[in-house]
Amino acid sequence: MSGIDQRLWQRLRRDFGRAVGDFGLIGEGDRIAVGISGGKDSYTLLLLLKELQRRAPVNFQVCAVNIDSGYPGYRTDIIEGFLKEQQVEYRMVPTEHYAIITDKRRPGSSYCSICARLKRGALYTAVQEMGCNKLALGHHRDDFIETLLLNQFFVGSLKSMAASMLADNGQTTVIRPLVYLAEADIVQFSLQAKLPVVCCRCPVCGTADLRRRRMKSLLKELEQEIPHIKSSLLTALGNVHPRHLLDGALSRTETEEESCA
Repeated sequence: MSGIDQRLWQRLRRDFGRAVGDFGLIGEGDRIAVGISGGKDSYTLLLLLKELQRRAPVNFQVCAVNIDSGYPGYRTDIIEGFLKEQQVEYRMVPTEHYAIITDKRRPGSSYCSICARLKRGALYTAVQEMGCNKLALGHHRDDFIETLLLNQFFVGSLKSMAASMLADNGQTTVIRPLVYLAEADIVQFSLQAKLPVVCCRCPVCGTADLRRRRMKSLLKELEQEIPHIKSSLLTALGNVHPRHLLDGALSRTETEEESCA
């Protein structure tokens, strides 16, 4: 790719391929829909999947789907132009989500949670209609870590996201192949590749996610003292010891497995 630091591109490809291998994200005959929002992450995901498709030992198909929530000023034409340039099969799905959110949202509450639920349902429907068995989403390493901290700090739950999971509809497998990719690398790649990033145009998008921005700030501060903190936190998500937690059901399950061994 012209204009791209090849060391950066190789690092993205390496971490992407490692995630695919570690979590078994792609198999022979898969038809994968990439959820394209117009952001740097989903664009990068699509390009990496296309690159992997060229050299992978298994055959799989890649297509794209965009959900237009109806926010005024959302430039779907720019997104569609990018998808045409990539010569990938795609579907643009217009919705009335903005009107629904405006009507149903409680005063003072966030757009984000109800918007995400509506968009998720539209994505699952579109993926099924396109004959895809998997939906690829652009959550990267920092998203996993920040979600872990958000749940611990504000919800009282020890959870983040899964690299692969069966969706609520019981038919679509959701995969997140960017799990090992650092957001800083994706930002740098996006700038070098001149990706046509489009804002979602949510009227409160810049202010509603203050907690996540606080987590970003906290991690940046801690990195000054603990440079490997993000790698350590991500590793912790795959290195769980239920017996040393306070969830009684998990502790009992581990004890029962030990006694049966």
